[in-house]
Amino acid sequence: MSASGAVQYGFYGDDFTGATDTLAHLARAGLRTLLFLAPPDRARLDSVGPLDAIGIAGAARAMPPSAMAGELARAGACLASLGVRVMHYKVCSTFDSAPEAGNIATAIATLRRVFTNPFVPVVGGQPGLLRYCVFGQLFAAAGSDTHAIHRIDRHPTMSRHPVTPMNEADLRLHLERQGLRDVASVDWRAYSLPFAKLDAMVDAKIALRSPAILFDVLCDDDLRTLGKLIEARSRRAPLLAVGASSVAQAWCAADAALAQREHQTPPLGRAQGPVFVLAGSLSPTTAAQIEATHSYWKIELDPLESAGGPPRFSAAPIVDMLREGRNVLAFTRRPAASATNAPQQEASRARTAEACAALLGDVVRAASPRRIGIAGGDTSSHAVQALDAWGLSYRAPLTTGATVCRLHADEPSLDGIEIMFKGGQMGEIDILERLITG
Repeated sequence: MSASGAVQYGFYGDDFTGATDTLAHLARAGLRTLLFLAPPDRARLDSVGPLDAIGIAGAARAMPPSAMAGELARAGACLASLGVRVMHYKVCSTFDSAPEAGNIATAIATLRRVFTNPFVPVVGGQPGLLRYCVFGQLFAAAGSDTHAIHRIDRHPTMSRHPVTPMNEADLRLHLERQGLRDVASVDWRAYSLPFAKLDAMVDAKIALRSPAILFDVLCDDDLRTLGKLIEARSRRAPLLAVGASSVAQAWCAADAALAQREHQTPPLGRAQGPVFVLAGSLSPTTAAQIEATHSYWKIELDPLESAGGPPRFSAAPIVDMLREGRNVLAFTRRPAASATNAPQQEASRARTAEACAALLGDVVRAASPRRIGIAGGDTSSHAVQALDAWGLSYRAPLTTGATVCRLHADEPSLDGIEIMFKGGQMGEIDILERLITG
């Protein structure tokens, strides 16, 4: 906690990769920030010293609404008890979610029970990741082609996401399908108004009892304006904000002192020992990154190899190679589209995520690698829960959207492991090589 006894900023990441991106933005702004793997108790908070921001890494993106409600009620109560002014529900920058999985309407309804400020901003873009929201429509780049921007319902990957396909670009309609009706919106033209007029516009929309207000984002200057709104209104009562790490960017941009400084951390050097990478993402971007590597022994994991029961991937060959000093990249096989029907594919994904988590635990306990990479949001969420750790702090950037963190654990063999989390769509083509070289 801070010296005043209250943490200013709290966030819950709906998957681990996104949570670490928010952690990185806050830490680079100079805020003392820790990301906890579960709501921390008083003893844990007292042990870590003063903090300006606290995050809780979760897996709500992959949960049904009933499970989400229970998880977020606990997280929200924890952060509210610490006196945070902003409760940031961190979603993927592509807003991929569905009525039955990662339902954002469920998250808002649950968290508003403890964060009752009528102002609920939904920040619609993250320019640093080439995500843009204009007139309520979401656009995003795909892979390494930064010049091709796709409307999200025509995005080559996100429109075909196996669990939460983005088939609606209008985020108001996307949220309405999940149960959040009558979302208001403020488009980019309003940001050129005097701040008092923009503030009055927001009041008018709140007066119409809109459950949330969607804000366009086209550039970083837009985030600075939104940050001023969030900061000012959070002084009246603690508020809930929804969006990608751009919410944290907006918060920091509103503080002139934070906006003008970039907290320096020691650069990430070459790995001291073999590196283990576990890739559960099935995205084309991750597949291209795997193909581009030349410094790893690659092991393909077949998610259907134990279709008759829970799959269990053997750690023995990976452990042997790591003990010999070799870098190892284990990745799940991408199933043929016609191999199974949709319910079978979903069940297979769940079993695979659990098997990847068990594999990571087996490898870390047996081979003790000191630098690890995990690709895939769901894989990250499950895999880290298999480790007996309690938190993560920012270590260093690796590439846009991918951060290396330091693992915090009571067990000495786990404490201090450097671990990279990468979403399926994130990172440049050589990111896995950089994890070795720094």
